[in-house]
Amino acid sequence: MRSKKFRSTLITFGIVIAAFIACQVMISTGAMTRSLKGQLVPICAYVVMAISLNMTVGILGELSLGHAGFMCVGAYLGGYIAIQLSNVIGSKLLVLIISMLAGGVIAAIFGLIVGLPALRLKGDYLAIVTLAFGEIVRTIFKNLDVFGKAMGLRTNTIKYDTRNDTSLYIVAFVVVLIVLFMINNLIRSKHGRAITAIRDNEIAAKAMGINVTFYKLFVFVFSAFFAGVAGVIYAHYITPVQYSVFSYNYSIEILVMVVLGGMASINGSIVSAALITIINFELQSKLSGDLAA
Repeated sequence: MRSKKFRSTLITFGIVIAAFIACQVMISTGAMTRSLKGQLVPICAYVVMAISLNMTVGILGELSLGHAGFMCVGAYLGGYIAIQLSNVIGSKLLVLIISMLAGGVIAAIFGLIVGLPALRLKGDYLAIVTLAFGEIVRTIFKNLDVFGKAMGLRTNTIKYDTRNDTSLYIVAFVVVLIVLFMINNLIRSKHGRAITAIRDNEIAAKAMGINVTFYKLFVFVFSAFFAGVAGVIYAHYITPVQYSVFSYNYSIEILVMVVLGGMASINGSIVSAALITIINFELQSKLSGDLAA
């Protein structure tokens, strides 16, 4: 059984690395269009979001609709920290790494604060609470002067030119590999088996001595951390960072990626996240007005 899971993990890493090599070859030979090249970073960010949400929804079995809220926290606070760091640190790569860690940790703290009371609920009630969290967070950022209020957080000083510079894409791809490594190792560990036991039968898991509250909170915080990291990547990709992006529709879109790829399927989340990101971009570029929304 373990060897089968190990082979599955190797296949996952092989596919992701092969896709990265193919993209690099296309970029170096000029075969990739500028528009598609500009979508490589969002694809990586969506993959991180989909995989991390799959931990909560697919592996743990709890319905959360607040993932966009954690990404919003990472984008605004991580982006703000990066702007301040850029004034004292000359290396954009170092600023990016530090701000990703900071944004992820802050999002994880928010996950802990929300998870402590919310994870006592189940099903639709948990979904409503997490959805409310996402709406509250983006409304707060909308009304704070330090983050530009409705105009958004200006990230010109840290933004990467993704159509001419692939460094942000390379960092985002490395983040995807790290997320895959950590989640696959967690799933194969005794802790992963405890988490899946909670999903399958919570009462039986409690009877076997599994600390259900701890594992639920752990997965929720773990997932929020990587959502915050994805938010920081987004803040380095686009300017301004606007609250309107992180609406409940954004959380639903991430959830659709998870469901479309298959619950608890990491490979499925990767493929669906990449496909939906590309399809959304193509539709928005070809449609106009309300049809593109």
